[in-house]
Amino acid sequence: MNTLSRRLGRGEGSVVGGWVGLAIDPQLVRALSRGREMILVSGTNGKTTTAEMLRRAWGDDTGGNRTGSNMTQGHVAALVNDPSPRMVLEVDEGYLGEIVAQAQPRAVVLLNLSRDQLDRAAEVRHLALKWREALRDVRGVVANANDPLVVYAAETARDVAWVRVPVEWRKDAASCPHCTRPLSYGPSGDWGCECGFARPASFVAELIDGSLSLGELTVPLELKVPGEVNRVNAVMALSALHTLGVDPENAARRLRDLDSVAGRYQTYPWRGRSVRLILAKNPAGFGEALRALEPGDEVWMAINSQIADGRDPSWLYDTDVSALAGRVVHCAGERRLDLATRLTYEGIEVRVMDQPSSTPVGEGRVSLVANYTAFREWRQMLERP
Repeated sequence: MNTLSRRLGRGEGSVVGGWVGLAIDPQLVRALSRGREMILVSGTNGKTTTAEMLRRAWGDDTGGNRTGSNMTQGHVAALVNDPSPRMVLEVDEGYLGEIVAQAQPRAVVLLNLSRDQLDRAAEVRHLALKWREALRDVRGVVANANDPLVVYAAETARDVAWVRVPVEWRKDAASCPHCTRPLSYGPSGDWGCECGFARPASFVAELIDGSLSLGELTVPLELKVPGEVNRVNAVMALSALHTLGVDPENAARRLRDLDSVAGRYQTYPWRGRSVRLILAKNPAGFGEALRALEPGDEVWMAINSQIADGRDPSWLYDTDVSALAGRVVHCAGERRLDLATRLTYEGIEVRVMDQPSSTPVGEGRVSLVANYTAFREWRQMLERP
């Protein structure tokens, strides 16, 4: 079935068996999860990286949906193909309730909630409400205390381990989800509303000066994957394992050699250059990716608008591109002219690359920031012999 799927151009075929199994038994995840320790990870950004960090840090006998297939059919395929006694599953935000109910996880990690491909996905406030209902009386929730929509969603859980990590994107949480009054934000990440809805006062962990702080214990984070966003991902992963009794210092040591996740941050040779691939798919994710760029890197950006990306590229105008000031950006992909126009309005110098063959030959490293299908296309091209 996998070979047939690839020949028909339907993808790698990693979830074909999941479709078939679910057609026979819609509750198949429940049966396949029985007797295993499970951690679920969900959020708009960072699911794949955080899930892989959890697998690395939890131990060698930990499996999961490493292909990134994060809907029910992908979970079935992973549970069938991987016999590991411990599993970490990344879960699409819209499927969290279904998988929580069936998998009965030991921990549910909630990273963030922001707008993402609104032409084909639920509006972010609607997703927060769905999470709120799905998490009612659920134990073992580990949640980002600095994201108001995550806090609103997790309020109904029976016990929550709150984690304080930086949140740069706040445009989707300008108003209180309880009463609609404006939320006020402080310089240290605290936030609140006149109605009493506010950042939880108690928390189990936080990110301070690049390290994980667990009360009196400080665990340095020595990561090869770049940027503040990945320190946030690491803190969320290590905090979840800490609630399960895993030693955080040993767990952190297991993350030191992680330098790429499913092609993200992988570096490839191309036309005399080294090209590092970075996936970003929405305003919040692009902002974080651009802030993580190394000063000496040349910047390429590739934007498509296929179904998996979202057909409407107007989200580019919600993206903070100030980190590109003073750089020359090479624009590629199906919507390269839209991207170039957006950056030009911001006063950023651009070059349009009509074909991969028109990429400039030179020296040094390139950071290529791309959305879903553009990332996949470039990865396939860069991996060809």
